[in-house]
Amino acid sequence: MSLPTTVAQAIVLAVLLGANSLRVAEAASPAPAAKPAAAASNARSERCHVHADIDACYDALRWSPSDPALLGALGDALARANRPADALRTYRRAAALAPSDRSIAAKISALETKASAKPAPVRVANEKRYSNAAPESQSH
Repeated sequence: MSLPTTVAQAIVLAVLLGANSLRVAEAASPAPAAKPAAAASNARSERCHVHADIDACYDALRWSPSDPALLGALGDALARANRPADALRTYRRAAALAPSDRSIAAKISALETKASAKPAPVRVANEKRYSNAAPESQSH
């Protein structure tokens, strides 16, 4: 072999090895677009858990819909927002995913107790009606 042929072979070999190492590096590291999405998902999850932000909880659940901790945090946020029916439904979904979690069972029990203890509104006979409708005694 002559010297120019050896140099040419060395260059080809370097290029091939460089291309293979580049492929290995690409396979080992996640796609660049995945890193910001994962970071955004973590931020949403944190806002859901810490600040009880309902929208952040729904956004985080889009990324991991079967996470019982996120569902529990969403249930907490819904309960704080005075949406007990939605909170109860969310807690039940979390309990189905994590049946051994006693805190979710306790939250379900507390919401059910609170809902059953609430008395039905009583209508008083002489209650003023602020409506344009005719009194009930004058119905057609």
